[in-house]
Amino acid sequence: MGSKWETLVADKRKRQTDSIPKEWLISLPSEDCLDVTNVPNECGILTAKELEITELDDVDALLLNLASGKWSSVEVTTAYCKRAFIAQQLTNCLTEIFVERALKRAKELDEHLRKIGKVAGPLHGLPVSLKDQIQVKGLEATLGYASWVGKYSDRDAVIVQILLEAGAVPFVKTNVPQTMIWAETNNLLFGRTVNPHNRKLTAGGSSGGEGALLAMKGSPLGVGTDVGGSVRIPAGFVGIYSLRPSYNRVPYAGAVTTTTEGEESNPTVLGPMSRSLSGIKAFMKVVTAAKPWDRDPLAIKKEWDSDAYALADHGGEGGKNLVFAVMWDNGQIVPHPPVRRALEETKAALIAAGHKVIDWAPFPYERLGKNLERIWLAAGTKFIHDIVAESGEPILPTMGLNPLANGGREFQEGISAYELRQLHQEKQALKEAHLVHWQETAQLTGTGRAVDAIICPMAPGAAPLHGTNDEAYKSFYTSVLSCLNYVAAVFPVTTVDPKLDVRNAPHQFYNKKDQAMFQAYDPEIFKGAPIALQLVGRTLEEEAVIAMTEVVDKALKEYKESKSKL
Repeated sequence: MGSKWETLVADKRKRQTDSIPKEWLISLPSEDCLDVTNVPNECGILTAKELEITELDDVDALLLNLASGKWSSVEVTTAYCKRAFIAQQLTNCLTEIFVERALKRAKELDEHLRKIGKVAGPLHGLPVSLKDQIQVKGLEATLGYASWVGKYSDRDAVIVQILLEAGAVPFVKTNVPQTMIWAETNNLLFGRTVNPHNRKLTAGGSSGGEGALLAMKGSPLGVGTDVGGSVRIPAGFVGIYSLRPSYNRVPYAGAVTTTTEGEESNPTVLGPMSRSLSGIKAFMKVVTAAKPWDRDPLAIKKEWDSDAYALADHGGEGGKNLVFAVMWDNGQIVPHPPVRRALEETKAALIAAGHKVIDWAPFPYERLGKNLERIWLAAGTKFIHDIVAESGEPILPTMGLNPLANGGREFQEGISAYELRQLHQEKQALKEAHLVHWQETAQLTGTGRAVDAIICPMAPGAAPLHGTNDEAYKSFYTSVLSCLNYVAAVFPVTTVDPKLDVRNAPHQFYNKKDQAMFQAYDPEIFKGAPIALQLVGRTLEEEAVIAMTEVVDKALKEYKESKSKL
């Protein structure tokens, strides 16, 4: 008989496997099949109509079909359940599977539409997937810990309450990394989640299960969490959209966490992930309309701002004549060739669309990034070791908070309140300096205002090989924006092309991390992997960031279409 944690893992995995209808199991492709994104179309499990439903990326269009009765909620929910289970078999992206509950709700929504003649809410009938730490009453929220198997939630998180009231259909929860703060998704309870575009590559973390599921088109809209890049990194690595909102713009109450429990100077935020920007916008409109500040004491009282979405503070006119600043690198790690090409293509597309693009001047981002890391670990890691001690499970060596990992760094002990206060003072000074830095761009824009947004890498390269993703967080392309509390959207741009993205000659390296990142690049390893960028706005500019990302996304699509005709 195995140890306590192994017994708990065996029980949980069996229950998870048994929750998938046997008729929805597929013949698995060989391990040599790296790109599995097309398997749902070829495996024979989905009907032609189910493929039509799940292939529709635009959430607005899906909601319209549901509201009009063209597609019933049962049809849409069934299609997405089937596709999610296919995704699970190929990428290991799910944790909790509750298809019977989802279909029961879908039937109730269809009956409501039939009897009342109108939708139950703005997300009527829409399947929504949830990162594992978001509590759903009656289900487990294990966060990948064997110790938490059998601990059932006694309430819905506030965000789940809002989604249910809006007519959504929660149907699955998705995988996370052990210890949570890590840019890969792997744990001893459920195992590793892989990238559907190349199963040798990571799907990112900590919302990696969401990313993989959405990339497989197993969900139209997902909810993840982000403290240093956890919705942005997976979204970028699998080629979808995401939004990192400001602190407390989206209610976090009822979501479980461990690593940042009680951390108020850089709190974790909930953020949407979707295959379309319409999904991101629909989520934010629903959440802000629900007055979450009446349910979560930390939620900011700020409804959806239509003027901000119309870019009233950015010249108005719905997004004409904007000025963007491109951050080619952050002074710490020079991005790989495909990321540089994505930046160049985005700049060219924006100029072609009539916008202005300037260069973003250097700033000491390393200080911001290291400040954030020290605040994260200010309390030490005893609480994590206490959790795993309940079952005796070990901490995986690739997880960043293992005191035996990463060259023997010891994070067990915390720091004093006085030392933490000093970190907060440093953070405030850096934030003030960065605001001055941003404001000074008004001298370069020609509009009388500072740059409207920054375009920058999401990570230095494409999704890396499993077990090597230390640099996604440590590159400081995402985490510093959390430290600044800036709103950041991720949008897909291109994929790695070995013919276009040849390895550069060595540059003058900023540091050893920069050199290691340079040496890790091999265009053949990353062939076909998605490349995404971030669009960055200021604090509480969610509406403007969504609108400006729509402008950039449209410009890129028009630019690519025009080039294809040449």
